[in-house]
Amino acid sequence: MVSNGTEASCSRRSVLAAVGTGIAGGVAGCLDSSASVSVLAAGSLAQTVEHHVGPAFESETDTAVHGEYYGSNALLRMVEDRMKTPDVVVSADATLLRDRLYDEYVSGDVEFATNVLGICYAPSTELGERLDAGEPWYEPVRDADDGAVAITEPDLDPLGYRALLAFELAERKHGLDGFRDTVGEAVYREPEEPQLLAGVAAGNRAAAISYRNMAVDHDLPFRSFPPAYNFADPAYADDYATVSFVTDDGYEVVGRPIVYNAAIPDDADNPDAAESLVSFLATSPSLLETAGLSVPEPYPQTAGAEPGVDL
Repeated sequence: MVSNGTEASCSRRSVLAAVGTGIAGGVAGCLDSSASVSVLAAGSLAQTVEHHVGPAFESETDTAVHGEYYGSNALLRMVEDRMKTPDVVVSADATLLRDRLYDEYVSGDVEFATNVLGICYAPSTELGERLDAGEPWYEPVRDADDGAVAITEPDLDPLGYRALLAFELAERKHGLDGFRDTVGEAVYREPEEPQLLAGVAAGNRAAAISYRNMAVDHDLPFRSFPPAYNFADPAYADDYATVSFVTDDGYEVVGRPIVYNAAIPDDADNPDAAESLVSFLATSPSLLETAGLSVPEPYPQTAGAEPGVDL
């Protein structure tokens, strides 16, 4: 899971002990009550941060969380181009963050959660009715009208390129000749990840390829893809790695398990609050799971030399 030759280290227990020190030692008492921390995060975490992590962190520390949310590839480009200078960066693809930001912008990160890829749908539509009737997901998706199914824009967002990679793996597994190309051309590509499920929730779009937590956010039905292509099972990592996608700026993405990670830029305006927020993410598994994410062993775990984490 760790690129650039960096090995993730520290067990779940030791990381919790290390990063938990700040909170257990009374973070609220050492941060200014007027303080805030700026977060540039993956769009799939918009509701998680706004309705779960942010309020809980502010209650714990008297520090407000100000978030902006984009596809991870897009937001990492913003950091590279100095268009955004957040205190904390959160990516839905840990390797992508390391490839783009290590050395020049950040010195380490904390992996804190995973997710599951699948299809979220409107039950009142024909596609939804067929899914509820037990049909394999790919049959109604293949039959759907152009634009009835949405993915996020693959050049901007890991969710988008994971959807295309899942189509290719499903094509191989189920013998669906031409499925990736046919469906990949027919889907609507949403450029704003936080808006992916708006059309589904309104009944204007039949379905979207999404993460489980996003379906939880919108209280919509969700069917997880099989482990062979839901990018949630490390046991399938070698199979995931047999498919790839090249973004418009030439970055080649190889299929890999979904891992969220957080990093603190070296030039963060409020590094103390940033360290506290990353610690909070790493020590709040129940909060993240309530939001629809997964926090299995060995998370949290660290890579590099993240500030505030004693490796």
